[in-house]
Amino acid sequence: MELSQIQFDVLQRLAAAAGPVAIPDLASALGLDQSPVTAACMELRQAGLVSVEESGFEELRLSPEAESYASRPLPERVIVRVLQEVGGDCRITELPQRSGLTADQIGQSLRWLRQRGWARKEGDRLILLPGGRTAAPQPDEQLLAALAGGRVAASRELKREGLPVAEGVKLLAPRKGFLIVRQRTSRQAAITEAGRRLVASGVKARRRVTQLTPELLTDGGWREVELQPYDVTLAARKLYPGKEHPFQRTLDRVRRVFLEMGFEEVTSPWVESSFWDFDALFQPQDHPARDMQDTFYVAHPQRCRLPDPGLVERVRATHENGGQTGSLGWQYRWNRELAHKPVLRTHTTATTIRALARHKPGRPGKYFVIGPVFRRETADFKHLPVFHQVDGIIVDPAASLATLIGTLSAFYAKMGFPQVKVVPSFFPYTEPSAEVLLYLEGRKEWVEMGGSGIFRPEVTLPVGIADRVLAWGLGLERLAMMIHDLDSIGQLYFATMPWLREAPLCRS
Repeated sequence: MELSQIQFDVLQRLAAAAGPVAIPDLASALGLDQSPVTAACMELRQAGLVSVEESGFEELRLSPEAESYASRPLPERVIVRVLQEVGGDCRITELPQRSGLTADQIGQSLRWLRQRGWARKEGDRLILLPGGRTAAPQPDEQLLAALAGGRVAASRELKREGLPVAEGVKLLAPRKGFLIVRQRTSRQAAITEAGRRLVASGVKARRRVTQLTPELLTDGGWREVELQPYDVTLAARKLYPGKEHPFQRTLDRVRRVFLEMGFEEVTSPWVESSFWDFDALFQPQDHPARDMQDTFYVAHPQRCRLPDPGLVERVRATHENGGQTGSLGWQYRWNRELAHKPVLRTHTTATTIRALARHKPGRPGKYFVIGPVFRRETADFKHLPVFHQVDGIIVDPAASLATLIGTLSAFYAKMGFPQVKVVPSFFPYTEPSAEVLLYLEGRKEWVEMGGSGIFRPEVTLPVGIADRVLAWGLGLERLAMMIHDLDSIGQLYFATMPWLREAPLCRS
């Protein structure tokens, strides 16, 4: 029979020992780590060559707070000394100055003084009792002194030193965090008769290697070695390589899905003119959304440039009387200066309407934009003044509401949410309009994700597009919260390091 080198060494060492050997002592004698020696002993026990006895024990050590009292007296002991110095009677309010303790420490010590029978409280005074005049070191004080200097000791070891371990532990237990007690397992190994017979028969060791080297392959040495097996179920050290923030990965995934669906990505400035943010979308200039309490206006620059005069004139006419759209418009005098006002864009639809104005009439097109938008929202668990949207449009004379629903369903299915529904709604620049909802399986509820619809003629005709235009604007923070199973938007933006490390790179 052949053994691995470590099994052979363990068996030889146990055969030479006078009795059972503790595994930590065995590992120390062999100059090896305890883990492989323990594994070798367990393998030999299964073969009947070694017996292993296990017993539990308590391991004690002091916390950093308790360590500070290992070299100085406990607060109640300090108070007893003060009482002895002043004749056994002292006002409690005078103790901080005389003892150097804080009022909190003195207040907490009154319990221990009463419990030990060292002093009693009478009104605002503290009276020393006979037990306090001759107080010998208590079990907890002895245990503190024995464990000083970071010592870690088994309870049985401390008992052999004559210390009252049980009494000391009982007294220190109410001082939360003072004493750290851990349950440990002690193992002792001894050679069996079968093991002694194997050693006497001249058993040999077979060298164990972790990898085949060129030398082993060249000289044939691989025939005389044993490859170290690897247990892939054992715990390993976790590695946390650098990776993108989970929300950034969500944005990238949304971008990739729309590109895969044949859309073209477009962009526009974050600081936008009111013309593109509001007017081109047929939003009246007296609409509440354009008030200062709902929108962030920009002081510099003071004015934004408008597009070509022809487009501006068509938008003006549409607002005032419907222009060439067949609409009655809003029946008010449109103010050109208001259209010049710069604003932090309130939606990414300002980007898609720009793309629509550049689109060549008479041919289909699909565009999308991803980016931040800014609104005067009250911050709560699902709202922030800055958030992200994905806006998209489809220009196609044959497009219909069914096309819109199918496109959004395909997008969300690719994002991992196959159950999508739309419900009728109202938005200023689409008709018909619909809200998009996703079914969240874990919570058994429908969650609103954004709005969609077909652009009104008052939006499309002034920019020169006569074809039907499907449009949508969807929130992305809420989608990221659903993907990463978060309850609050704060967990996304003010994320903890453990969550950032553990957040998976992909969903199954």
